[in-house]
Amino acid sequence: MALSKEVPEFDIDDEVLLMETSIDMDSMSNNEGATPPSVRAKSKSSASLKQHKYIDYTRALDATQLYLNEIGFSPLLSPEEEVHFARLSQSGDPAGRKRMIESNLRLVVKIARRYVNRGLSLLDLIEEGNLGLIRAVEKFDPERGFRFSTYATWWIRQTIERAIMNQTRTIRLPIHVVKELNVYLRAARELTQKLDHEPSPEEIANLLEKPVGEVKRMLGLNERVSSVDVSLGPDSDKTLLDTLTDDRPTDPCELLQDDDLSQSIDQWLCELTEKQREVVVRR
Repeated sequence: MALSKEVPEFDIDDEVLLMETSIDMDSMSNNEGATPPSVRAKSKSSASLKQHKYIDYTRALDATQLYLNEIGFSPLLSPEEEVHFARLSQSGDPAGRKRMIESNLRLVVKIARRYVNRGLSLLDLIEEGNLGLIRAVEKFDPERGFRFSTYATWWIRQTIERAIMNQTRTIRLPIHVVKELNVYLRAARELTQKLDHEPSPEEIANLLEKPVGEVKRMLGLNERVSSVDVSLGPDSDKTLLDTLTDDRPTDPCELLQDDDLSQSIDQWLCELTEKQREVVVRR
């Protein structure tokens, strides 16, 4: 489960760049006396430029990759070390608690990757999973003989799944409702594979032995709601609201004409008798 594979591979130019930088620095220090000053200045300028280029390349790495690289240096705990630091954490020692958390951050990443494309970014999933990891460290009892990774997996999955349920919908549904809805959706997917068509509410109700009305009500909760303020795309400043047409007249002349017509109709109605006015209004 080591993250060494996650470290981005350098291009040939970048690898050569790193090698050439160290070579230039060594050669300048060893041959400074034998090299003319103008050549030394040019070499220093070239080395400085290459160093800046390498630094810019490093800064260009995305936040996720930097995080993965950083936690890759945290060593895993042996079973004996795990029990030792878990006991320290139980006694309130902050160093033991910190070591337990840092040594299991890669477990969070492994679990979080299973929930990608569920509405939250990988970094958000990792963040929620880390909260579950912290909770697991606080609750873990090393005297029961279980490995911490087995215990922490449940807490990490729970916090990630709850975050997905809470944050991926425009209108939030209670957790117990989302879990019940998932049962209906899972049944619908199974029927789709068996029947080769989209199952009807009656077919889902027959499978789950539920009333048809209840199935329709629950499936209605799965309808997606989109905000009119959402952006049309990552490279667009327009929102959905900008594309909707307004049927109401916006021309001042049209507004004035409608106002005059309304006043004229009111005036004509006032000239009628009460009975005539009622007949016209009801029509």
